[in-house]
Amino acid sequence: MIQLNSLTLREKVGQLFMIRPDALDGTVEAAQIEDVSLPGSARVSDSMREAFAARPCGGFALFRKNIESPDQLRRFTEELHGLGAFRPLLGIDEEGGRVARIGNHPADFGVPKIPPMESIGLSGDPEQAYAAGKAIGEYLAAFGLDLDFAPVADVNTNPDVRVIGNRAFGSDPEAAAPMVRRYVEGLHAAGIKACVKHFPGHGDASADTHTGYAESLKTWEEISRCEMIPFRAGIEAGAELVMAAHIAAPRVTGTPEPASLSSLLLTGKLRGELGFRGVIITDALAMGAVRQHYSPAEACIAALKAGADILLMPYGYAEAFDGVLRAAEAGAIPPERIDESVRRILQLKKTPGIRG
Repeated sequence: MIQLNSLTLREKVGQLFMIRPDALDGTVEAAQIEDVSLPGSARVSDSMREAFAARPCGGFALFRKNIESPDQLRRFTEELHGLGAFRPLLGIDEEGGRVARIGNHPADFGVPKIPPMESIGLSGDPEQAYAAGKAIGEYLAAFGLDLDFAPVADVNTNPDVRVIGNRAFGSDPEAAAPMVRRYVEGLHAAGIKACVKHFPGHGDASADTHTGYAESLKTWEEISRCEMIPFRAGIEAGAELVMAAHIAAPRVTGTPEPASLSSLLLTGKLRGELGFRGVIITDALAMGAVRQHYSPAEACIAALKAGADILLMPYGYAEAFDGVLRAAEAGAIPPERIDESVRRILQLKKTPGIRG
């Protein structure tokens, strides 16, 4: 069993990052890594092993560009799990509907086709959400994945912002809550960890955080009466992670900073008011809402100070890693703040998938 006090500071910093496998390829620029039209890493090369030894990470997020065939995917997840002494966590966006890296792959993976969550929500039957989560979880487990970045707990209250749309269970938070709960329980039945997203709710945002600044103009009281209802259900169901969005909530925080970098929202509201004790993961830090306003190191340091545990896919892993390490060495990030997150991450890794 790996103990926190046995890790060096460099190893602790590495545990805080979850990156694309492609980020270990020193021949590829960050813009190429983010370009979905370009091929990605589909096996672990010797140079990637060397890059991992220099800048270890706590996990990897796989995308369609990293997936070629069932045999390749099983081999790749086995290779990634074998990197380092701390067994990297492997996650994927496999919601069902239009966001399904394996389910929508042009190669035949022999997996069930899961409909959009909106159609499941319209059924009014939470057992359909359970069945979807369990079916997805079973094939993720079969291919060697540990974590699904799902379910979407957003309430689709602003249909003009199509980034969520039919990915959500609907526009009624009370109807969405049991769907979120049962989807989480379905993943757990298959032994896959769940991540409810996108806190504090992307369904009412003004724009798409992939491309730039987005905000919700609701007060916390308004958010609590709507967006937080499905999030509470996911947390109560035992979801191991909550993903923090890059949505600003100026009528809550009084600032234009994204939720993913807000101490008030992450530590004050999510931890304090909602009582979440699991792992807080940022949304991808290469997204426009962050990248246009912060350097990779600035974004990661701000997220850690705000209370995030896992830093997801910064734009430029080497720059982000080195910046966080320098800040930690200088005491700009308190050692107890780093230890708090690493302790949660190590606990997450050693906790077996829930089956039932």
